[in-house]
Amino acid sequence: MAADRHDVERNDGQRSLGTLLRDLAEGSAALVRDEVRLARVEFTSLLGGVGRGTVSVATGGVLALLGALAVLAGLILLAGDQWLRDRYWLAALIVTGLAGAAALWFAKRGLALLSPKRLAPDQTLATLQEDKEWLKRQLT
Repeated sequence: MAADRHDVERNDGQRSLGTLLRDLAEGSAALVRDEVRLARVEFTSLLGGVGRGTVSVATGGVLALLGALAVLAGLILLAGDQWLRDRYWLAALIVTGLAGAAALWFAKRGLALLSPKRLAPDQTLATLQEDKEWLKRQLT
């Protein structure tokens, strides 16, 4: 291989255009392979975030259902009997509103974890932009 390098060099020590183009092609191929590897690692990390967001949304839903069936029924009875003079319908509305607010908070938290901004491969996009600029400088 060392002999090949000497064959393509000019007498003044400069590399030929063919050698420069081959080196550019090899470097570009290695760069693309590295970018694909980085994207794969980044998407794996993003999928973990999707999993956590999904678990958070599901937890909010389960808590809303269990709370509506157990704890909230007790609160309705307590509020209707003690504070609202046997107006259980009003107690049910108040407790349902509180449970709905808690469920909404969990759902918003989960959806924030699943937002497109959090799913974008920022590092890969930034390095691709840098590589584009580098390639432009090499070609000029």
